Amino acid sequence: MREASITRTTKETDVSVTWNLDGTGKASIDTGIGFFNHMLELLAFHSGTDLTVTAEGDLDVDDHHTIEDIGIVLGTVFRQALADRKGIARYGFFLLPMDEVLAETAMDISGRPYLVFHCDFTRENVGAMATEMTEEFFRAFAVAAGVTLHINVRYGTNDHHKMEGIFKSFARTLKAAVKVEGDQVPSTKGMLE
Repeated sequence: MREASITRTTKETDVSVTWNLDGTGKASIDTGIGFFNHMLELLAFHSGTDLTVTAEGDLDVDDHHTIEDIGIVLGTVFRQALADRKGIARYGFFLLPMDEVLAETAMDISGRPYLVFHCDFTRENVGAMATEMTEEFFRAFAVAAGVTLHINVRYGTNDHHKMEGIFKSFARTLKAAVKVEGDQVPSTKGMLE
């Protein structure tokens, strides 16, 4: 079973994550940010993974530290759960329609962290989550996980739909990339680091 757990405590946040990449889509999420809870629940459900996240952060300041630190911990747990990456598909891609929005995500579990993010938001917040934190979350995840991640919203007008489309597209992309297809590390180098 590909599963890992981490607790990370700083002066700004206290984050605990358990992630089972071979789960059934169950989630237990408590970040203190309602809309972000919903996004992480979507991530678990649509990726078919089991995800537990608890976080306490300085939300009296804003949501930045909490969301970014959850991204860091999720990325670290993801990297640990995959271990040597033996047999994984490595690449994933998904194009997801969410009403008027079309969101696409592509991932390479390469060991080389990089984020390309194209999405224009028109609102400052959706619920208690700042829209700008969508990009910050995925940057933190990509760097900590060691993955190359491209996220594009091709078009759309509703920022709620854009954010939800991004998280669902990412979930399906992750599901494809971690799928076990064989018994070798998918690289001519013999390792993904």
